[in-house]
Amino acid sequence: MWTSWWFWPLVAVCTADQFRDTAAYTQEPHVNQPCSWRLFQLQAPPTSTILKPSRHLPSLSPSERLREGRPVHLGLSSVTWPGGAARHNDLPWQLLKLFNNQLQDPRANLTSLAHTHTNIPKLKAGFVGAQFWSAYTPCDTQNKDAVKRTLEQIDVIHRMCQLYPETFLCVTDSTGIRQAFQEGKVASLVGVEGGHSIDSSLGVLRALYHLGMRYLTLTHSCNTPWADNWLVDTGEDKARSQGLSLFGQSVVKEMNRLGVIIDLAHTSMATMKAVLQLSKAPVVFSHSSAYSVCQHRRNVPDDVLQLVKRTGSLVMVNFYNDYVSCRAEANLSQVADHLDHIKKVAGAGAVGLGGDYDGVSRLPSGLKDVSKYPDLVAELLRRQWTEAEVKGALANNLLRVFEAVEQASSHTQPPGEEPIPLDQLETSCRTSYGYSGAPSLHLQPGALLASLALLVLCLCPL
Repeated sequence: MWTSWWFWPLVAVCTADQFRDTAAYTQEPHVNQPCSWRLFQLQAPPTSTILKPSRHLPSLSPSERLREGRPVHLGLSSVTWPGGAARHNDLPWQLLKLFNNQLQDPRANLTSLAHTHTNIPKLKAGFVGAQFWSAYTPCDTQNKDAVKRTLEQIDVIHRMCQLYPETFLCVTDSTGIRQAFQEGKVASLVGVEGGHSIDSSLGVLRALYHLGMRYLTLTHSCNTPWADNWLVDTGEDKARSQGLSLFGQSVVKEMNRLGVIIDLAHTSMATMKAVLQLSKAPVVFSHSSAYSVCQHRRNVPDDVLQLVKRTGSLVMVNFYNDYVSCRAEANLSQVADHLDHIKKVAGAGAVGLGGDYDGVSRLPSGLKDVSKYPDLVAELLRRQWTEAEVKGALANNLLRVFEAVEQASSHTQPPGEEPIPLDQLETSCRTSYGYSGAPSLHLQPGALLASLALLVLCLCPL
């Protein structure tokens, strides 16, 4: 069973000098090349033997070495697990596009699914222990069928867990993530990517929470009526809320009350700063990188990283080439550069891995799919990251933020009820029941005209 590999006694990590240049595993170092080995003590059964380094092993990937009990580019204890916690993954969007969410279609079998970054064998090879599966619906659904589409994507996540119970365990809290680790399953959580999915309704926000949503990205690449997106910073979109409107503040407060993680990926800098100053709990950037390394407005600038540090928040690095290198091509080493920078500016506790697999079209060499996480771990260890820092980036930092969000929640407090002002909504595709001055439910246009005619007649002198 694949989880049994987590408990070997010593995992040797060969940090070859050439690794940074290749940004992935290639060949074993030659005998005359220096190779420093770092050993980490792991929990092991009594019959375990010590793994010893060898310079004459065939060229295998880290996951292949691990399966065969050979020295690997990985060094983690069973305290967490040697994969990673709750990364952002858009597989549900691929299931919609490819199969219209019909999981019974033989081509949609997750044990053999082709042409995606994610399937069950790749998750196991990458030692992935948890995923925030993205319930994403595009911006063109805003003011139309965004809520319906979001519900369907949440449904497909639940059905993944039901169809593959030996692999996925749908959970809704940090305790559930740890339980999945212990059972050797992929903890599966729901993240809703885009504030347009709540249709500017606190009631919809609460309903999605009850369906399992545990983070909400406040915007995608479009403004909501209450928060601004990153395209405002490029000049391609106009600021609507100057960061966060009064109703946007109510959304943040209600998320704090419920225990929903606030995700600031895709938001404008003004929105980032407003939320970091307002939220009573740490927040995450579920798939964003460092602006100082790649000056793309989807990334997080250093002054915001300082706020991340001050609030105990988390930046989970995106692997999309355009956000990694600001070019069409990128490599694993450049992803590690982003992790290094965030650690330098905001501290090791602020670093996470976002991935964005199956949500992007271009990925760095060495990180082509979810099976390649061990190679990124190897590069961090080569850069002298400590065992605790690596475990933090993989799991513990996200778990800390999640637990802090849970602790800050208060379901005994009354929920927010003040609706967004009607004039802040696009009304062409919506009714206005409940707003003062809205047309009566029972007064039809014909009846209204008849009433006005009668009124006029009554006012006229006989």
